[in-house]
Amino acid sequence: MSEVKLKVIGCGDAFGSGGRLNTCFYVDAGSTRFLVDCGASSLTGLKQRGIRVDEIDAIVISHFHGDHYGGVPFVLLDAAVNGRTKKFQIISPLGGQRRIAALLDLLYPGSEVLGKLDMEFLEYNVNEIMDLGSWRVQAFDVIHSERALPHGLRIEVAGKVMAYSGDTSWTDVLFALSERADVFICECNFFDLKVKGHMNYLELESRLPEFSCKRMLLTHFDQQMLDSLDEVKVECLRDGMDLVL
Repeated sequence: MSEVKLKVIGCGDAFGSGGRLNTCFYVDAGSTRFLVDCGASSLTGLKQRGIRVDEIDAIVISHFHGDHYGGVPFVLLDAAVNGRTKKFQIISPLGGQRRIAALLDLLYPGSEVLGKLDMEFLEYNVNEIMDLGSWRVQAFDVIHSERALPHGLRIEVAGKVMAYSGDTSWTDVLFALSERADVFICECNFFDLKVKGHMNYLELESRLPEFSCKRMLLTHFDQQMLDSLDEVKVECLRDGMDLVL
């Protein structure tokens, strides 16, 4: 069983609260290395952490909001400019290739980035396990902006399980998503503010005894949540943090 390392490239919200970068997690399982989400600031974060785009085999996208997939065009442009030849997989909800191609055309018209790379776009279906050879992805429906096609993700690699809520209001689906996971990264945008599509800490705290995951870490904080961390009883992510599953 290989050691699985996870580096937090960014764990901030859409507004960069506290100066944190947008959501992006780098998972290194030895023979398989991938990103979970790739927000707009991700390429900068990767370079700050000394991770080359050529080291990344795939990107898994939880939903189509800019702070979770807006960095994909920049990562692909970097790959194309630097002459990447190995396959690059993008795993997403329905319509990933169309959306990313449209973004590239808006940001870098005429660059024809996708034509310069060996790309494979894959789309997951809710509750179905996608077998990617050395790793597997299972998507769960969560509650967020419907047009962004939000999902929680359960990823199995090298005998370890990483669960990730994506962006979501409270839903009991989180129990199945994170069941006995080695690590569960759970969004907790607010401390006590109730906003549809996001979690608040007080709501989550009342349900903590019901979770079976081995380790829970919170992410995606607004300024109110950052100002209240002394009152939080769950581990919290920070940019640059290293985890071993």
